[in-house]
Amino acid sequence: MVKTDAGEIDPRKPRTQPIWIFPLLQPEAARLIPMAGHLQGQRVMHHRIRPAIDRMIAPAQGISRDGQPLSYNRAPAADLAPWISRLYVTKVLAPVDYVLECGLFNDTACLRIQLAGLWNAETATGPQEAGNAALFFGPQSRHMPVRVTGSFISLGFALRPGACTALKGPRVGDYLDRIVSTDVLGLPSQRMLALFEPDAAPEDWLLALEALLRSRVADLDCAAPDPVTARFEDICYRAPTLSVAEAAAECRVERRKLERVISRDFGMAPKQVLRRARALDMASYLRGVADAEEADVLALRYYDESHLIHEFTELFGMSPRQFVLRPQPLLTLTLESRQARRLEALHRLEPGQPRPWE
Repeated sequence: MVKTDAGEIDPRKPRTQPIWIFPLLQPEAARLIPMAGHLQGQRVMHHRIRPAIDRMIAPAQGISRDGQPLSYNRAPAADLAPWISRLYVTKVLAPVDYVLECGLFNDTACLRIQLAGLWNAETATGPQEAGNAALFFGPQSRHMPVRVTGSFISLGFALRPGACTALKGPRVGDYLDRIVSTDVLGLPSQRMLALFEPDAAPEDWLLALEALLRSRVADLDCAAPDPVTARFEDICYRAPTLSVAEAAAECRVERRKLERVISRDFGMAPKQVLRRARALDMASYLRGVADAEEADVLALRYYDESHLIHEFTELFGMSPRQFVLRPQPLLTLTLESRQARRLEALHRLEPGQPRPWE
């Protein structure tokens, strides 16, 4: 039985009402494709439009097979894995006066150090501008519009859900869709910037970040995040169509406790977190930075085309087709890093192994 917000789909029973498979991504008019044969194990071909490319920028870390920008991102050292989900470095060259208009959508809190570029973001507290700065990004409930002028360098790490709680940091729900100085973490922004030479190698930057966090964990004698949070994070990667009641059962807690723990460690209610995870996986597929072999599974997470368009538009501020036809370089970088983390967490990709989109 496959669960969706719109109801249940039993793959053992042919459907009298057809279910769609990415019709909005095809050049021709949208059309429904009967799924009875597919649901019994037959494969359906998908025709994905190649996502638009911003040709004014030059990503230093290369591009995907679809021409999308890539960052240098990797898993943390094993001793830091309970608190960090991913580390990254992004270097992009652009004309001095070029304004890149895009956005970000992160499902976890992040620490970002901006060594170059002028950034403008539309946050929950209004427009915010920053140049070179060390910033704490709270998790995002929806797409955050961002503009960057000129070439830029950004590095940092994504915290695992519950890490802020375990590290005695701020309550992430208080910083949902917000950007503040790393001072809120007890890490003064100017001192953070002084740790990173602009001409250093990307791996040296990431090693410095790991050393910083390792010292922090030791000083605070931190415990790992709540096991309930860790299990729910796995569900978000593996089965975001589960109902909250089913997720609570998998986490072996009552629904009320799950809601309390997830609200504390994710900053949002469980249902919202699962809905966001489903949308981020779909967005990754649309931008060509996901495992194409998952196309069938991603389709079955939505009951029909209308269901997808409604949820996607609400979270991203544009339809799936608009999302594909507009360049989305900044967002693609964060989606690619998340998908690499997701596939490694699900043991479908080994750290350092070539990714399906490369």
